[in-house]
Amino acid sequence: MARMSTPSDRAHTDRIVWIDCEMTGLSLEYDALVEVAALVTDFELTVLGDGVDVVIRPPDAALTQMNDFVRSMHTTSGLLDELAEGTTMEDAEARVLEYVRAWAPEAGKAPLGGNTVATDRAFLARDMPGLESHLHYRIIDVSSIKELSRRWYPRAYFSAPTKSGGHRALADIRESIAELRYYRGAVFVDPPGRPTDDLRALAARHVVDHGGARTAAVAAGDAEDGTAGDGVPSTPS
Repeated sequence: MARMSTPSDRAHTDRIVWIDCEMTGLSLEYDALVEVAALVTDFELTVLGDGVDVVIRPPDAALTQMNDFVRSMHTTSGLLDELAEGTTMEDAEARVLEYVRAWAPEAGKAPLGGNTVATDRAFLARDMPGLESHLHYRIIDVSSIKELSRRWYPRAYFSAPTKSGGHRALADIRESIAELRYYRGAVFVDPPGRPTDDLRALAARHVVDHGGARTAAVAAGDAEDGTAGDGVPSTPS
């Protein structure tokens, strides 16, 4: 008889490759990738390794036709000032793929995760086909979970953690992972779910500190209930 998989097994096999891209716009015909970041998580949504974040120097034509909204966004985030020192597309793909393969070595197994990630995948298929083809064809789109929660679990949706990633790729990924951790603890629970005050407290524990330190609320919550910061036991029961 085949042995059933355990949570420990899944921690090593159920990987998600989270990728976020920044572009000069949304046109596959005219726009360019300018930043790509990746993080890999395990079954418990624990980030594996340090991740990777690469700035890419775009063609001059892509910069010239960039509209005012996107230009302002990338100026405010500081990304525009970094583009002149960006690397090549080939080098960027190699660096991201090296990290991804270190934690998800088998091609076609790990799905792509993110927010509205189909757009990112379209640019990856165009510019980084080796990376895109390493991923499973399925995606885990947190924005879909948000849309369903807005319709069916509005208390959870309106209590969700705030975001302030500022349109930088790695920060946006961290917030997407934090969002999914929140919805895992807020929605994917036995009926009747959690009261609003509990949801707000849970959301506060999933606001990403972009300074790199865990918030006091997260640490306190972990110590209080023995979870990994998402209301889910940190060790299998």
